[in-house]
Amino acid sequence: MARNDAAHKEETAVTRLAGVRQKLAAAAREAGRDPAAVTLIAVSKTFDAEAILPVLEAGQRVFGENRVQEAQGKWPALKEHFADIELHLIGPLQTNKVKEALTLFDVMHTLDREKLARALVKEREKGASLPRLFVQVNTGEEEQKAGLLPAEVDDFIASCKGEWQLEVEGLMCIPPVDEEPALHFALLEKIARRNGLEKLSMGMSGDYEAAIACGATHVRVGSAIFGSRTGPNRK
Repeated sequence: MARNDAAHKEETAVTRLAGVRQKLAAAAREAGRDPAAVTLIAVSKTFDAEAILPVLEAGQRVFGENRVQEAQGKWPALKEHFADIELHLIGPLQTNKVKEALTLFDVMHTLDREKLARALVKEREKGASLPRLFVQVNTGEEEQKAGLLPAEVDDFIASCKGEWQLEVEGLMCIPPVDEEPALHFALLEKIARRNGLEKLSMGMSGDYEAAIACGATHVRVGSAIFGSRTGPNRK
């Protein structure tokens, strides 16, 4: 019975992945965009290696995690079998975890303060390779949420490019749950455009199609692929 349950879960994850890929492609075409220009990040936070494996076997190679410690527990072994995995950090990063994060993640979406920028520079000076970087913007100006306020972003990016010599690829946002996400996606696109940034990490399971219409280059989709979360950070 347990074996049948496991097979059913695998089939569901793979079926959901295929459905998300179809919707992503349709949303891109509707917006007059090439579907290949949108990267699907399968958000695997709170799911173990057993749940991730069928999604990997279905061809998905780009994944997102929130926590360094959780990622350390499952991804090194998976990377031994799937060498082309690209791992994205989409949760907040404490400066005391920077060194560990650099050994795991290829892309970081949550650069949001000077202290973290300087910690990255310090590790680079020691010889570490830095991941590709996105600056997180708190478009809703929510006190409980990480990210720079929209009015702070231009100066921060200028410091990244100038003083710290950090190459920022794009911007990331998480809209407030009770507001129209497209307004926040449009704001992020505007900030990116005026700073000469081409990449936009925006859109999750409930709104990734709207994000694609607004120019998202990366969408972070978790529950629509893996199903409901049973642990913390369920979104």
